[in-house]
Amino acid sequence: MNRSHIKSLRRTAGILLICVLMFLPAAAQTDPDPNSPTPILLTTPNWTSASIARPASKSASAQSAATSGSLAASSQIVLYVTNVDLMENEGASAFRLSAEDARGARYRFPVVNLRLIDRRNRIYALTAMLKDETGSWEANAAAGGFLFSVTWRGLESNRLRMNFDAAGVTFSGDAGGAQTFPSANQSVDDASAVGYRWSGDRTRFLEQATFGPTRALDDRVRRIGLRVWLAEQFDAPYPTNPYPAFGLKPTTPSPDCNGLIDNGNPDSDPFCYVNHYTMYPVQNWFYKEAFYGDAQLRHRVAWALAQLWVISGVEVQQSSHMTNYYKVLARNAFGNWRQLMQEMTLNPGMGGYLNMRTSTRFAPNENYAREILQLFNIGLFQLNQDGTFKLDGEGNPISTYDQTTVNNFTMTFTGWTLCELSLTQCPSRVAGAPNFIDPMAITNPNNHDLTAKTLLSYPGSTTTNVAACAGCTGTAIATYANNSLNQALDNIYNHPNVAPFVSKFLIQQLVTGDPTPAYVARVAAVFNANRANASQMKEVVRAILLDPEARGNAKTDPTYGKLREPVLLLTNIARHFEARSADRSAPSDGVLTTETGAMGQVVFMAPSVFNFYPPDYVVPGTSFKGPEFALYTTGTAVTRANFANTIIFSRISVNPERRVTAGTSIDLAEMQSFAQADPSGDLLLEMLDLRMMHNIMSPQMRETIRNVIQTIPASDPLLRARRAVYLVATSSQYQVQR
Repeated sequence: MNRSHIKSLRRTAGILLICVLMFLPAAAQTDPDPNSPTPILLTTPNWTSASIARPASKSASAQSAATSGSLAASSQIVLYVTNVDLMENEGASAFRLSAEDARGARYRFPVVNLRLIDRRNRIYALTAMLKDETGSWEANAAAGGFLFSVTWRGLESNRLRMNFDAAGVTFSGDAGGAQTFPSANQSVDDASAVGYRWSGDRTRFLEQATFGPTRALDDRVRRIGLRVWLAEQFDAPYPTNPYPAFGLKPTTPSPDCNGLIDNGNPDSDPFCYVNHYTMYPVQNWFYKEAFYGDAQLRHRVAWALAQLWVISGVEVQQSSHMTNYYKVLARNAFGNWRQLMQEMTLNPGMGGYLNMRTSTRFAPNENYAREILQLFNIGLFQLNQDGTFKLDGEGNPISTYDQTTVNNFTMTFTGWTLCELSLTQCPSRVAGAPNFIDPMAITNPNNHDLTAKTLLSYPGSTTTNVAACAGCTGTAIATYANNSLNQALDNIYNHPNVAPFVSKFLIQQLVTGDPTPAYVARVAAVFNANRANASQMKEVVRAILLDPEARGNAKTDPTYGKLREPVLLLTNIARHFEARSADRSAPSDGVLTTETGAMGQVVFMAPSVFNFYPPDYVVPGTSFKGPEFALYTTGTAVTRANFANTIIFSRISVNPERRVTAGTSIDLAEMQSFAQADPSGDLLLEMLDLRMMHNIMSPQMRETIRNVIQTIPASDPLLRARRAVYLVATSSQYQVQR
């Protein structure tokens, strides 16, 4: 069965599907074409293909560069680009210039200017500064020829070859496209394949907005469209699987709940210690909600927020403490950021993890004050609204605060502790157990600092100065403390860094690790426009997922996307192939921390407040940000393959010692049927490309897998299916979510 036969079958199936959907009472598909055009660098005789402007300096090094033909640092290059359809206010920061040298090393240069020079033909002059973002360009300034390409909205243009020698710089014209798979505006899903139109974009969208695509979910989004599905998700009840219901326990486990045998008597409930004093139940719940939950978007965004507002079971003692913390994130995932700041600041789990609940004016602790600034909201350096650093006159980043500012916030955050007042004030109190459910409170007013404080200072701030509370006593101190806390949180929330800081982080979590400044600026503008909106984050998430840099059937920029972090690698494979228990008789029990732990990530067990990986991690040897690559080592690369081998060729079996009560397996029956229907292997590859790769499998990858399939007897279609799924799941093209 050849590809034309397969497309014919798909087209027929699509037409039948549309006929069925006509009778279903759902909103019609209203999504526009998600694809942006691919930029083109001009090489026609009517246009100078490129030009170089050297630095004005007549220094010895610049003169040497000029005579040798090499490119001095800070030279500028002008290229001419067309076939781009810009939105209002979309300019230079939406583009990036990439260069590849003779060794295959890639560099990226900032685009500093974009000028429309031919309105009729939509031709732009693009000026870039030849100064690599990691500074490695200077060391390679005389390395030889280069291939230049422009990227825009995750799409890479054709490439121009540049050579330079003692005679100077020359351009030898179009070197061809750099793509190894179909470009985004040349959709594999042509209009005649009715039911599959824009299926690549839908799959990509579901990878970004959920814990992985499923057939049923793809069918629904195809029918109602991305925008209607988002509206449903914003209002969907959460969670589908009830939160773990294990209550508060004393800090010191009782003899009958300590996981030990005391005086020859085991615990009356053998799971008492595990359920109450470890993260086991909340971790298992997390995976069951990821596998089977209906409110996928809220769960996905809450998981992203958990990697910003970090607390960890490395120090958090009880599952109930972690559950209450996660409820705050989920409840506010589509709410207002200021409200999230308020609830998280007074959350007992956070208060315990970063020591705010024990910080007093007599023994102040700066941990929370420092991290709410550095890690959770504004970062170390002042930002432009597109997320780039503001620079001083010498080109250095400008600090957002100093140690004195941290000290003043620390004093503002003193005096709060666990809520152990009356049941009216603290309704979740349990006798003998610390109250890690109700928000922290000022229970001893004498522990709060009453002096004046100076907080963040920035243009327009009305909250920088906190007055002293001279002569305050009793309840007046509690009132002053709460007012001061609110002023401090307002002071942070209104800082100009917050919008780009939060926007960029969420883009990195959901879509791509290295978004363009233009993408960040568009989302930050939505954040700012909704500052007083109770549903602010709903609009931010919508903007992230529907942005043209996120949407499209395929992205051809080789630096676009994000490595699938271990948790998402696992859940995506599990959801693609209907994860169930080991014997397929029940849902999975969600006991999967060992599997992801070997890959470097255990849910709710971040090694520190800095999360599993830093958001500014640069892939070694490149100038590209790839946060999740901080987890990718020679060791974890092997364990990723080992996990795929286990889940595809076997299962995670019941194991009482690991407390695996049901296990986990996936179903490859459908893939087996495709392998059986077509001995050539083409149908199986076609469907895996459609389902797992959103039609971007490279010809080389397809040929390699086909050759492997054909070494297996056609009489064993299950083994053929397993080998093919394994090779896709462990490929670099799948491991990076694009």
